[in-house]
Amino acid sequence: MKENTLVASGRSRFGGALPIRIASTGMYVPDRIVTNDDLAALGCDSEWIIQRTGIRERRFALEDQACSDLAYGAALDCIERAGVQAQDVDLVIVATITQDHMTPSTGCLVQQRLGCIAPAMDLNAACSGFMYGLMVASQFVASGTSRNALLIGSEVMSRTVNPMDKKTYPLFGDGAGAVLLQPAESAEQGILASTLGSEGNVQALCIPGGGSREPLSAHSLVEGRQFMQMDGRNVFKWAVRCVAESCRDVLQAAGYSIDQVDLFVLHQANIRIIDAALSDFGIAPEKVVVNLDRYGNTSAASIPLALAEADRQGKLQRGKLVMLCGFGAGLTWGTALVRW
Repeated sequence: MKENTLVASGRSRFGGALPIRIASTGMYVPDRIVTNDDLAALGCDSEWIIQRTGIRERRFALEDQACSDLAYGAALDCIERAGVQAQDVDLVIVATITQDHMTPSTGCLVQQRLGCIAPAMDLNAACSGFMYGLMVASQFVASGTSRNALLIGSEVMSRTVNPMDKKTYPLFGDGAGAVLLQPAESAEQGILASTLGSEGNVQALCIPGGGSREPLSAHSLVEGRQFMQMDGRNVFKWAVRCVAESCRDVLQAAGYSIDQVDLFVLHQANIRIIDAALSDFGIAPEKVVVNLDRYGNTSAASIPLALAEADRQGKLQRGKLVMLCGFGAGLTWGTALVRW
């Protein structure tokens, strides 16, 4: 692959359906609302943000809130709506790139607060994290290893972006979404087809400092190496292609047409990416969930947040076909067709 050439390649498809059901959804967002006008002091232009991204506001965590706090709030909402007890949860997976600590995992912190006895872990696939977590958790449920798998996408993205980066800082927000996975109740229910992929391109989207490759130092902090760096133009072009190709792959594998899908829940990164999907497939706007105007890009939390809001709006009745698609740093992507 040539440098700076981004293509959707290296697909990996899971064979056969996974007999699981999403028993409930949950969400939590911080109280602090940051509007585009609030960012004017940093030199950010409100109209430019809206026109280029569709984002009008986002949530920022309070000073005493960390990733596990948001995840815990979404977890409580999710299990309460499912009508199960916290001690019934037998698997905890947190998809995140903004974990509380390098170790232990944020999953362990959430498990401790819930008071359940269960394996717990974090999963890092950036904005594709929820989709990767969905496939991992579904394998546990489908194999009979788990009966109440709690999957959470939780991010405090506001602490990963440089306030001086006028093009990147306005894009991201904080929040958490969760789903509880259980065995399917009918043969038709579950993940009908899916695809995961990765295409190693570290330069496209990364946080260079803070790991074992480049431990933080006084010099690197001054240089801002602890903040996200993104090749926005090329990542945008890649994402548009990635959504189109992965959705077509999954539909073909499942034996369905685009018209048969009842609801599309795409990663909430940029309204222009979503609009491109609408145009490419001829999808009616009412079939697509959009909430990035209020939350911005919440990375691994964006799909479960959108699912939770769609659930509350009555858009996720049993039997509906739902297409989920995430894409992000790595570069990684994950797409699945789900019979709700």
